[in-house]
Amino acid sequence: MSVLDAPSATIAALLADAAKIVVMTGAGMSAESGIPTFRGTRSGLWARFDPEQLATAGAFRKDEALVWGWYRWRTAMVEQAQPHAGHAAIVELAALRAGLVVVTQNVDDLHERAGSGDVVHLHGSLFAPRCIACGMPHPHERLPASTALDPAIRVVPPRCTHCGGSIRPGVVWFGESLPAPAWQRAEQVLQECEALLVVGTSGVVQPAASLPSLAKRRGKPVIEINPEAGGITPMADVSWRTTAADGLPQVVKLLSETR
Repeated sequence: MSVLDAPSATIAALLADAAKIVVMTGAGMSAESGIPTFRGTRSGLWARFDPEQLATAGAFRKDEALVWGWYRWRTAMVEQAQPHAGHAAIVELAALRAGLVVVTQNVDDLHERAGSGDVVHLHGSLFAPRCIACGMPHPHERLPASTALDPAIRVVPPRCTHCGGSIRPGVVWFGESLPAPAWQRAEQVLQECEALLVVGTSGVVQPAASLPSLAKRRGKPVIEINPEAGGITPMADVSWRTTAADGLPQVVKLLSETR
């Protein structure tokens, strides 16, 4: 790992000749839009709520209204958040590098709302609910912008129009496997990329944390942008201690100036 005086210029140089760039993002990316992370010591969701009661299939079957109500609260919070300058910079980078793919651990739609077109959701999406019985997708109903929800309010989930089963959130819960199509696509683009930009992830949640090693083993540059050191730091060729909203626009600006 390199600690540099001009990290934005060094990162731009590493990306300059890369036609196929993968940007891998985590909870820190969304945190800058006001969405709490899961593992923050004080503000993280799992510091305030018990995942055993909210984030397992067993918890949902035990108390569907509790879990669905909590996820409605969380979804409303995400819907009221806005993409930030880092999200916009990734869209600008994709305009410079048509082969860019975003691989995200986030379950929000901030990348898509910013304008990113090729986004792989490793941990599912809050906006893709499905039937817990048959797996049939269920339309997401966006809540009014004025919606003010309490995380403790119980809400009975809708029923599947196909089999009558309960509709569950479309996220990956503890004890569940990552969606196979998303995982296979992520492995593919990491094996084919010419540079990997890892932004706002602790790099400790498996199996997603293993993906950067696919690029590293092929000798491709691994670049980290994160305010704190994490699991990716030891393998990073460059690690910049800054936020996505601050760092990414600087890198993209330099790249656009050297076209």
